Amino acid sequence: MDEQAARWPVLNRDQIKYIAMFTMLLNHIANIFMEPGGFWTQVLMDIGYFTAPVMCWFLVEGYGYTHSKRQYALRLAGFAALSELPFCLAFSHGAALQFYGMNMIFTLLICFCILEVRQRMRPGPVRNTALAGLVLLTVVIPSDWALMAPCYTLLFAWAKGSRRRTAQAFGWAMVLFAAVSLLSQLGLLASLGGALGVGLAGFAILFLYNGKRAEKGRRFSQWFFYLFYPVHLLILGLIRVALL
Repeated sequence: MDEQAARWPVLNRDQIKYIAMFTMLLNHIANIFMEPGGFWTQVLMDIGYFTAPVMCWFLVEGYGYTHSKRQYALRLAGFAALSELPFCLAFSHGAALQFYGMNMIFTLLICFCILEVRQRMRPGPVRNTALAGLVLLTVVIPSDWALMAPCYTLLFAWAKGSRRRTAQAFGWAMVLFAAVSLLSQLGLLASLGGALGVGLAGFAILFLYNGKRAEKGRRFSQWFFYLFYPVHLLILGLIRVALL
């Protein structure tokens, strides 16, 4: 963001991403191993909803910084393919392995395509149709954070560079999460709790993010964030199968 600074700029980009990896792990542990509907199950799942909007925010930011968008897209495609089996292994409730949908990195690849269309095509009906098609593709091909992650990406791309619009974007992201959750019959408390997890992501970006990367260990962090996703899913999936 320009035009303003965070109120308490204590966290860099990599630190926020490490927090997001941890909250995602909590969400996945609750989803896979804990009793559905329990108080602590819901708390851990709600905390984990911090992760997806953070990933979408930094996808938008990284898209503007990357020197090679082709390599960026290929990395996303490669790790989406690598993560699919672990993703299905981890979330195949009641079975050793079945198709559960496409993983979050696949969804981020679609979000990357949305940014490409947004940048390369002139505003108008054709571009709007292409964007709507990509958003709906995550529903047609069942994907993690379908509909929401693509919409977050569009909101954050619109908001980039403005504190006021960023606050509005995260507000709409919370509303979208609550609405989709209610339509999925998750219940009012679960929907509002999950929306608060999205709101925590907005708080981190608006009030704590200093707009910088870590000064040391950048290469390690870059590959850690890519590898953590399939590796932790594989470990959780193997534990789940062992407990069947």
